[in-house]
Amino acid sequence: MTRDIDSAGDERSSVVGRSEWALVWERLRRKRLAMLSLIVIMIIYGAGLFAPILAPYSYTEQNLDRAVEGSSSDHWLGTDRLGRDLLSRAMYSARTTLIVTAAVVVSGSLIIGNALGLLSGYRGGWIDSVIMRMGDIFASLPGLPMLILINSAFSPRVTEAIRGFEEYTGITGIVSSGFPSYLIVFTALSLFFWVGTARVVRAQVLQLREREFIMAAEALGSSQWRIIFSHVLPNVSFLIVLSISSALGAIAGSEIVLSWFGVGVQPPAASFGAMLFEGSGARTFQSHPNLLLVPGVIVTLLLFSFALLGDALNDAISSR
Repeated sequence: MTRDIDSAGDERSSVVGRSEWALVWERLRRKRLAMLSLIVIMIIYGAGLFAPILAPYSYTEQNLDRAVEGSSSDHWLGTDRLGRDLLSRAMYSARTTLIVTAAVVVSGSLIIGNALGLLSGYRGGWIDSVIMRMGDIFASLPGLPMLILINSAFSPRVTEAIRGFEEYTGITGIVSSGFPSYLIVFTALSLFFWVGTARVVRAQVLQLREREFIMAAEALGSSQWRIIFSHVLPNVSFLIVLSISSALGAIAGSEIVLSWFGVGVQPPAASFGAMLFEGSGARTFQSHPNLLLVPGVIVTLLLFSFALLGDALNDAISSR
């Protein structure tokens, strides 16, 4: 009996003083599929992040004499129709997906979605009505057709504006780096991916603002911004993480679909969507299957890993 009490006391003492995030990480670490998914995501995005160092060739380097070759010692995954190395193209495509996903998460989910959700839930009144009706408008629009329309309409104008900036300032390489495509894609995606985060955060804030510790802070004279950032935001941080984890795969998939339609990231920047388009088609797949299998397998692994990681993270947070 004494041993049972001592062991229980040791277990409680090991938990006391540990943060909620440490406990969530411990639960998540016990899930093998979650850890395997995290490793796959880190490998793919790590290869994209260090593509200029790890890639054996430049993503724009062409060799028409060695077009549509299979795997060899020089080109491990083969070459495309222009003789570009598929392994290098895949690495730089992963970098494109990483850049767009990170930009949309930071601008759309973390900044716009959370800020509007916190403000709408805590302030209420006409501010809540305006923000939520604006969210209803964006949510009612067909997402993919609107993204295609926005990208096709504004992409040439943005490119011309940045090209004019290069000529005026003498700074070169902005357009060739693919920055105009990155800018217009993540801006368009951010317009639609903030709505879900804002609604989830608002619903939780509506409950929190009626709690005793919020009413006590208001009675003590704390400012509204101090209450929002010091008391409300920490209590919705888990919801923010969940919403971001569930949106990562959707954002990456949207960028790939837009590039597949030809209105996303434009050449010379590399993209999985462009690689999938180049390898699609029954005759192309029969004669050169590596053109479709290389980007297809990587994209499948990436999106499936995001789905598994999101489910595991949801279980780890829900059991807190």
